[in-house]
Amino acid sequence: MSQPQGDLIGSGRDGSVGEHLRAWLSRVRNGEMGALPAILGLVLLVILFTALSPYFLSERNFANLLTQAATLVMLAMALVFVILLGEIDLSAGVTSGVAMCLFVVLMAPDGPALGWMTALSLALLSGAAIGTFIGFFVARVGIPSFVVTLGMFLGLQGLELILIGTGGVYRITTPEVLAIMNSNLPFWGGWILLAVVLGISAATAWWDRSRRSRAGVANSTPVLLWIRLAAILVLGGGAVLLLNQDRGTGAVAVGGVPIVVPVTLAILWLGTFVLDRTRFGRYIYAIGGNAEAARRAGIKVVMIRWCAFIVCSSLAVVSGLFSASKVGSVDAAFGRDIVLSGVAAAVVGGVSLFGGRGRLLHAAIGALVVAVITNGLGLLNLPGGVNYLVTGGVLVLAATVDALSRLRRGSSGARS
Repeated sequence: MSQPQGDLIGSGRDGSVGEHLRAWLSRVRNGEMGALPAILGLVLLVILFTALSPYFLSERNFANLLTQAATLVMLAMALVFVILLGEIDLSAGVTSGVAMCLFVVLMAPDGPALGWMTALSLALLSGAAIGTFIGFFVARVGIPSFVVTLGMFLGLQGLELILIGTGGVYRITTPEVLAIMNSNLPFWGGWILLAVVLGISAATAWWDRSRRSRAGVANSTPVLLWIRLAAILVLGGGAVLLLNQDRGTGAVAVGGVPIVVPVTLAILWLGTFVLDRTRFGRYIYAIGGNAEAARRAGIKVVMIRWCAFIVCSSLAVVSGLFSASKVGSVDAAFGRDIVLSGVAAAVVGGVSLFGGRGRLLHAAIGALVVAVITNGLGLLNLPGGVNYLVTGGVLVLAATVDALSRLRRGSSGARS
C-alpha cells in the first residue's frame, strides 16, 4: 500500500548536485534565503572576534558560549511555533519565570518539600496551563495575541511576586538541576553523542527517502545526504575535540561537552520532526501562509493555534529551567528581560514575523548569532550599551531582509 503523498515531508526532487545547487541559487535570487544571512553573519562574526580576541575560540570560551546561548536557543525555538502562525507571545519569558518560581516554592523545605522531579513536572504543567489560557483568548475569542500576551506579561509578573515575595530569592541546590548547565559529559560521551546524531540524521533521511519512494514521489540525490552527514561529522567532530580539551584552572581536569547540549539537540530534533513530518506541523505552516485558505481546506485553525501556544509556553519553561540551572537561583524578576531577545533571535535566524516561513534550526542559528555578539563584545570589554546597539542593528537588518525577500518573492510570482 503506497504512502499518501500528503503525509510526506515536502522537500527533495530528482536531479544531480549541480541541478540542486542551481535550483537553490534561483530560490535565493527570488528571495527565499532562509537562514543564509544568519549563517553568513555568524561566520563573519566568528572570524572578526577571533581576530580581535585571542580568547574567543579558546576551549573555555567555546564551552561558555554554548551554555550562554542555550537559554536563548530554547526560548527562540519555543517562539517559532507561534511566530510561524503570524502571532507573538510576549509573555513567554515570564511564563518561564512563574513556572520556575513554582518549582522552587514546591521544593522549599518549609513548604510542600516535594521531590525535584515532581516539582518540575508541575512547573511544566503550569506552563502548559498558561499556554492553554493564552490560546483560548487568541484562538477562540479572537483577541490579538499582542494584546493578550502583553496583558499576561504584566499579570504574570504579579504572580511571581506573590509566589516569591518582594526581594525574595530561592537558591537551587538540587545537583541534578544544577548539572544541566554546569556539568559536562565524560570525554567519551561527546563522541557517543556525535555518533548518535549521525545515526539519527542518517536514519531519518533514509526513512524519508523510503516513504517517498513507496509513494512514487521524487527523491533528491543521495549525494546530498552524504554531504550533510560529512558536514555534521567535520563540524561536530571539531566541536567535540575542542570541548574535550582541559579548560580547568586547577589540578582537576575540566572538559567534555556540556550536558545542556544533548538536551537542546534532542528537543531541536523532536520539534523539527513535529514541524516537518506531522500534520500538525504542516497545518501550522499552512495557517501561517494563509489562514483563510487553510480553514477552507478543512484545517481546524482554532485548535492548531491553541495547541501552538501550549507548545510555546511549555518549551519556554524548559528555557527557564536552563536559566535557573545556570544562575543557581530564582527571584521575583525571573524571566522578565529575555522574551524580546528570543523574538530577535528567531527573526535574525530567518523566521518570518509575517508567518509561514522558518524552522527551529533557523531560530537556533539566530540565537547563536545574538550569543556570539554578546560574548565577543564582552571579551573586548566594550560597554553594555554597545551590545544593545549592535544587537538592535542586526535585528533591524534581519527584518529588512525578510521584508525585501517577501517583496521579491511577490514580484517573482507576479512575473510568472
